[in-house]
Amino acid sequence: MRDTQVLPDGSRIRWAEVAGREPVRVYVHGLGAAAAPYFLEAASRPELAGHRSLFVDLLGFGTSDRPTGFGYTMEEHADALATALRAADVRAAQVVAHSMGGTIAAHLAERHPELVAELVLVDSNLDPIEPALRPGSSGIATYTEEDFVRHGWDETLARVGPHWAATMRLAGREALHRSAVHLTRVNTRERLRRLPIPRAYLYPEADGEPIGAAELVASGVRLIAVPDTGHNIMIDNVEGFAREVSGLLMGSQAG
Repeated sequence: MRDTQVLPDGSRIRWAEVAGREPVRVYVHGLGAAAAPYFLEAASRPELAGHRSLFVDLLGFGTSDRPTGFGYTMEEHADALATALRAADVRAAQVVAHSMGGTIAAHLAERHPELVAELVLVDSNLDPIEPALRPGSSGIATYTEEDFVRHGWDETLARVGPHWAATMRLAGREALHRSAVHLTRVNTRERLRRLPIPRAYLYPEADGEPIGAAELVASGVRLIAVPDTGHNIMIDNVEGFAREVSGLLMGSQAG
């Protein structure tokens, strides 16, 4: 495991790293998750293996530190991630990011363009979300931070089920709540449309095309439907995910 300090208070981001050839690939997890448990199996398949690969746990999640004085906005997450990537000597990376991680990765590409050469978003949030009592960021955002820390944490873990709870229970409570609240307010769609780099968006085939698909395609975003999967595409259909991501990244390099 690697790590580096990303905040003045000493807080550190940690990541698992696999050696390999350039360009480097950076895998970014979603809300309440961790990078290696969600991505390592797919990234180890022959279609994706062989590149230097970083499985980064965002500040507040997984093995990284959980400072309570951090704001956990998408911009702050992106800046902390940028600090970690620079410490890891990463430039012009192929970034593959799931759910909230995709929102953060889009901010990263906009705010620190030298770090991101290609971007693959995996069923990421495109539009602001109305808080509603259900699993995910919308449900967490129905609580005040005080109520979430006191009892919403336990209620949320019960609501999301054992798989998601396995990594969510590692998150800082303030980190989880603040990240969720900020995520529900962000418009990733417009940021994704205006980025000047190769970018793609994977979504479950059963969900149908995302709203505004034609506008995304017209702006240069490649939309890829993956069959036999739910939100966690890289876990639900490992082979399909690896095949599609490999094709996207190889295709952009060839172009």
